[in-house]
This record gives sequence, C-alpha cells and structure tokens, in this order.
Amino acid sequence: MRFAPHTDDDVQGMLEAIGLGSLDELFHQIPASVRLERPLDLPEGVSEMEIVSDLRLLAGKNRHADDLVCFAGGGAYDHFVPAVVWALAGRSEFYTSYTPYQPELSQGVLQALFEYQSMICELTSMEVSNASLYDGASALAEAVNLSRTTPGRDRVLVSAAVDPRYVETLRTYGRGAGYEPEIFDLEQGRGGTPQVGDDVACVIVQHPNAYGLLEPARDLFGLAHAGGARAIQIFDPLSLGVLAPPGDLRADIAVAEGQSLGNHLNFGGPYLGIIATRLDDVRRLPGRIVGETLDVDGQTGYVLTLQAREQHIRREKATSNICTNQTLMAIAATVYLAWLGPEGLAELGRRCVSKAAYAAERLTDVPGVEPLFGGAAFFKEFPLRLPRPASEVLDGLIERGFLGGVPLDDADGHALLVAVTERRTREEIDGLALALKEVLA
Repeated sequence: MRFAPHTDDDVQGMLEAIGLGSLDELFHQIPASVRLERPLDLPEGVSEMEIVSDLRLLAGKNRHADDLVCFAGGGAYDHFVPAVVWALAGRSEFYTSYTPYQPELSQGVLQALFEYQSMICELTSMEVSNASLYDGASALAEAVNLSRTTPGRDRVLVSAAVDPRYVETLRTYGRGAGYEPEIFDLEQGRGGTPQVGDDVACVIVQHPNAYGLLEPARDLFGLAHAGGARAIQIFDPLSLGVLAPPGDLRADIAVAEGQSLGNHLNFGGPYLGIIATRLDDVRRLPGRIVGETLDVDGQTGYVLTLQAREQHIRREKATSNICTNQTLMAIAATVYLAWLGPEGLAELGRRCVSKAAYAAERLTDVPGVEPLFGGAAFFKEFPLRLPRPASEVLDGLIERGFLGGVPLDDADGHALLVAVTERRTREEIDGLALALKEVLA
C-alpha cells in the first residue's frame, strides 16, 4: 500500500458503525496471552519527502548487484535475458491478465499458454505439459503427489544430490500427505543405488544434479522401472540443447525451475514451475491445461480443459490443491524459447559447457584449490574444495568485485559451487581466478 487512506475520523466512524468504541474492542477475541502489551519503540511519523530521503540513504549503503560479476548459481542463474522477452511479456494484454476463465475474452493469453505447453513438450520429449506451476520445488511436490496414486506404493526415494531446498519442500508436503522423503547415498557426488521395493512410488534424480554434475540418469531410472516405481527427473531447461531430454532418458515425469527461461533473478522470484508427463497421466496433472479446439464456425480456439483442481470439483476428487499458475513467467519463457530456437538452445548449451570447463581449469590451477569430486563431468556448474572456509573466501571475492559462487556444506564447509553461464567472458573468468589466488594468499 503506497499510502494510508483512512484518517482517525474515518476509523472512528467505522468503529461506531459496528457498535465499537476502540480498535482494542475490535480485536478482543485475540487471547491476552499473545497480545503485545508493551508499547512499540517506534519513531514519530515524518512526511513522505523525509522518509523517501531516509530510505535512499539506507539503500545507498548497499552494493549494487551490477557491481559484482556473478558466478553464483545453485538453482537461480544469471543468464542473458533479451530485451524482446519483456517487451512482449510486459504488454498490458499479458502483464495485467489473470485467470482466463472466459475463453471468448482470453484467446491471446490462452494461445500463448498453449504454445508454452507445446514448447515444453518438445523441449522435454514428453507428451503433455500443464500451463505452469509456482516454482521448481512445488512442481516436484506435485510430481510426487501424481506418483503416489497406486495403492501400497507410498515411499519416495530421493537422490542425495537433489537440491536440499526441494527436499525440504517435499518434507513439508509429505507431512500432510503421509510420506517422508528417503535419501539414498551417492558415489563421488552422483549415482548411487536406490533400493526399489514393491512399496516405492517414485525415484527422484536431479540431472544435472545439485553439484552441477551429470548423473547416470538412464541407469537410475532403469532401477526405478525394474522395481515398478515412477522415475522423476529434475532437469535444467537450458541443458537440453546439449543433453538428452527427460523423455529419451525414460523419465515418467519431468520437472524444472523455469527462471532461466527469460526470467530475471528478481531477488528470488516470482519464478516458474515446469512439469511434463506421459499422456497416461494427463488427467492427473495439477493446475491448468490449455486445449486447442474449434468454435461453432470451425475456427481454431483455445480453452481451459481437464481442470482437475479443487476450484472446479469436490476437494476429495481433486488431484491437487494448486489453484493458479505463473502465467506471466510462462509467457516470458514462451517468448524466450521462440527467440532462442533449437539452434540457439544448442549454441547456448555449448557456450555454457565450454566456459564452465575453462573456468574449472583456471580455478583449479590456483594453489590449494581442487575439484570436490575428481574429474566428474558437469554442465555449467562445478564444486570446488578450498583450503579455507568457503564463506570467508566469498567475502574476500566480494571485496574484489566477484560473487564467487554458493557455499556448500560438504568438506566441512570448505566446498564452493561455481556457476558459469553464457554471460561470463574469458576476462571475467581470469579475473575470478586471480581474485581467488589473492584471497587464498
């Protein structure tokens, strides 16, 4: 709220209208034990001009994000966002639109979402996608809900190389749904051998994983299928120009965080949840699905279809409690993918791979720095073992103009995850290597 619209007289008039004498009476139902009785130590009110000036002084103490060269990743990445993406996604027809319940008034938004679904299916080699979810973590939770529909199959096996924040989200969902995610161990930062019994609903693998390393996904999914469980892959959308898509790896459900598809970092959101499945699961997909149809005149039209969510049918029949989506972020992703195209996606992937490989070579030339898991293959992120705590090293790198990565809990806090996107130049990578050498010295 940009201003306080009600004067003291307005408030008193509203209280009198409902027969109350004070705001305290309005909130009398709140138990005294949880009320804050002591006065708040707040300064006197000031004018708008004065508070704006104070806030600018405070903001000036921050270091601007553009002053730092970003090598941080771990789930959100500094990829280039072409101007065309938000020039189109920011148009009022899209920017101010909400739920397209009236298809006759919402054909533009519905068509854009249909194109989004089509692109996600082509990208993943899966057969059906919905019109997006909130973020990657909630998409994973919904994929698990979809998997736990076979009686007697309730257990959820998760690779230890899945992003810990995704696992925490699963635990939150699982407390209500009746499961606790079970973590299976890795071998040198990847792989592992999940024990898939006849009570396992699904096996979850992130590829590339939370360390940035490539997983033997096809083999792990083969173990899941041999035990009768579903295979769920968490994927990086921009890796699919150079890596096999989830459908080719025999994943049953593919989920991802779509921030890298034309959405800025935005201090953590809003982001975009992607989910795609085989056609057999279309009636169990959460959220919205846009379908293509014909109107009474035989013209192509678009509608919301298969809305198996609690707003439309009885709660106990709903496949999910998801009641909206990230339309604006999905439209941005659609524009971005259309701008990139298949050849652009492959070129972007190759640039990430080659620049990350160069960065790994330069950084491990620094005395005392070595790969955390030997020579394991990676896409655009890789973990390093440092001779000093990663948090201390990062502070020193920030002083030298580099957001050097994301600290990991591995190696007693001496591990650092470094991400290299297509935006990073050779000069920036060389500069990071030099800064790291200075900090460690």
